[in-house]
Amino acid sequence: MASQISQAIKAICDEKLLSEDAVLEAVEAALAAAYRKDFGNKNQNIKCEFDPEQYDGSTAGIRIFDVKEVAADMELPDDYFERFEAAHGGKKDKDRPSPTTGAEGANNPPFDKGGRGDQEGEAAEDEFAFNPKTMIMLSDARDLKPDAQVGDEIRVELAIPAAFGRMAAQTAKQVIMQKLREAERNVIFQDFKEREGELMNVTVQRREGRVVLIDLGRATGAILPEDQIESERYFPGTRIKAILREVSMTSKGPEIRLSRSSPGLVAALFAQEIPEVANGVVEIKDIAREAGSRTKVAVSTNDDMIDPIGSCIGQRGTRIQTIIRELGGEKVDVVLWSENESEYIAAALSPAKVLNVDLKEAEHLAVINVAPDQLSLAIGKGGQNVRLAAKLTNWKITIMNTELGEVVADSDVGELGKEATEVKEEKVEEAES
Repeated sequence: MASQISQAIKAICDEKLLSEDAVLEAVEAALAAAYRKDFGNKNQNIKCEFDPEQYDGSTAGIRIFDVKEVAADMELPDDYFERFEAAHGGKKDKDRPSPTTGAEGANNPPFDKGGRGDQEGEAAEDEFAFNPKTMIMLSDARDLKPDAQVGDEIRVELAIPAAFGRMAAQTAKQVIMQKLREAERNVIFQDFKEREGELMNVTVQRREGRVVLIDLGRATGAILPEDQIESERYFPGTRIKAILREVSMTSKGPEIRLSRSSPGLVAALFAQEIPEVANGVVEIKDIAREAGSRTKVAVSTNDDMIDPIGSCIGQRGTRIQTIIRELGGEKVDVVLWSENESEYIAAALSPAKVLNVDLKEAEHLAVINVAPDQLSLAIGKGGQNVRLAAKLTNWKITIMNTELGEVVADSDVGELGKEATEVKEEKVEEAES
């Protein structure tokens, strides 16, 4: 039958979804800190081995070791250890929580102004090459282990004189809470890091200023202002779909960023709603998006029996309408990708019909000729259509009115006024010459 401590460890593992090794490692670190508090000295590198099955509420099942690495013999000045203690005496043990910041402050990076702290640390390491806490000289190591070699690890078992005191128990409690919190954060980080780019169905938790916090069960994600759709309102309890954009580890734990404005959200919705995209028969080549307003998606296929645009739109537009509803009414244009740059640019300007495309390779500029009745479609509201087409194809695009022979729109500026039109005509003429 499992001991009470084993049952407690298993309960913690089940509650926090941690491995037993991670919890046992936290307990061993806590016991090492407790021993150091009551019985250790500054030149001992304390490590603990703990067997929960043998533990009986006293010190049974606990083994304490002083662990050191064997270093080559070296001559040290008479005052070496005094200077070493003066240089390192203010440093706290890594596994002992700071009395001012507690366990939460253990991961906070030290303040360093202008890199001076790093330079001083490197100088100290060069001066104090031998660390009496973690190292033992070869001649002394061979007194303990005759065949010891440089680089070996020497483990000397230490006796536990008595039960741990109240202060040591408090230290152990703080350490174990800190280690479990760190282990839980690492598990959450690894879990979500592997899911970057995944489409997630999540619940809005609350707003903090302009940031929307998302309930992810074991963690809380965030949708920053630049990842939000301007026209959308995120109310607590609302279910939304968002793309897991980025996961990073900070001093306060994993930071999980989700996005509603990313082009990746459109690609994920296409893969979810359109089987041909999910199985790779239809491939999404490029996406240009102005979140909340309009998106252009370029698709292609190697199967001559498949219509890539028809597959994405669906019968009577059922598939694309599902995606549009999920994007809050954002318009979605599906265009045919082509290796031929002229054909691709002409398709990208849909729903406008293009008469011809003149490519200026030196300027990476496409001069588009359209009929007067197609100008408004080609330009789009506020120049949006030509702007998205330029993003999609990675070409600068200029729209010309064939009837008047003048430039009327530009992908960088949008629809041009009379003065801007004259300037743009001069640039096009220069490119042609």
